Parts: sequence; C-alpha cells; structure tokens
Amino acid sequence: MATKGTNLSFYNKSELPQAKDFKIGVVVSEWNNEITENLFQGAFDALIDVGVIKENIVRWNVPGSFELIYGCKKIQESFEMLDAVIAIGSVIQGETKHFDFVCHGVTNGIAELNLTSDIPTIFCVLTDNHIQQSRDRSGGKYGNKGAEAAIAAIKMAQLRKDAKFYKA
Repeated sequence: MATKGTNLSFYNKSELPQAKDFKIGVVVSEWNNEITENLFQGAFDALIDVGVIKENIVRWNVPGSFELIYGCKKIQESFEMLDAVIAIGSVIQGETKHFDFVCHGVTNGIAELNLTSDIPTIFCVLTDNHIQQSRDRSGGKYGNKGAEAAIAAIKMAQLRKDAKFYKA
C-alpha cells in the first residue's frame, strides 16, 4: 500500500493558503458508510481547522461511489460559487469484477470533470482490498484520507483563484 507507514492527516497550516472565504462542496457515497462517514469527518474537520467557515461547506449524499460523478457535476452546476468539490467514496474488493468497473468508471469520471469544469474535483475514493485497509485510511493507523483531500481542495481552490487572476 502506497501509504504504509504514513499518517495522511498531517499538514502544516502555515504553508496553506488563507481559506476563510473558500466554498467547498463535498459529495459523499452512502455505500460503505462506516468508511465514507469517517472520510467526511476527516475532511470536514480539516476544512474547519484551516479556516473554512462551516456555512461554506455544502454536503450532498449519493447512493454509491459510481454516482459520485453525477453528484459532483450537479453540485458544481447548482453552486457555481464553489471553489472546489471533494468526491468521497469507498470501493472494497469483492469476488467479482464489479470492483474493477466501479473503480475505473469513477476514476475516469472524476478526471473528466476536472478536464471539463472550472471547479476542481478532488478524488477521495478509497479502493482497498479489504475493510481493514479502508478503516486504517479513514481515521485508523494511517490517519484520514479525507483530511488529505480537504488540504488538496484548499490548494486547488487557491490555484483556481490564482489562474483567474493571471487570465484577467
């Protein structure tokens, strides 16, 4: 596992952009909700910790990870003032190829959103071999991937803001 031995929750607030005025959308899969709720909490706590105002965090739920693509697209269209969106999901390997199809579809869909939308979408979808790996990465011994996604969202929101400044 790429994160083995690494706590994903560590970040240095002094190295991050000022986040008070950022508006962040979070789309959360209800499937594997033990994991996705932990990821959401990690993201939410990190966003608040770095200065995002609670009222500037918009959460939508979707049934599963495959539906994250549509949910992220629609939250972007519904709240054009968002500075970034975080897609939170969990896909755990089973006995069929369904895992592969969902993982590829979600990955490609989120990538497509980043190519076609002006609002960055952060990929926070765990694709683990078993539930313990997911637990370890959603608040367990490796920290919380949700916190890492929140920090990525802040950095990408700043990049988007800077890019608009240079374009003007």
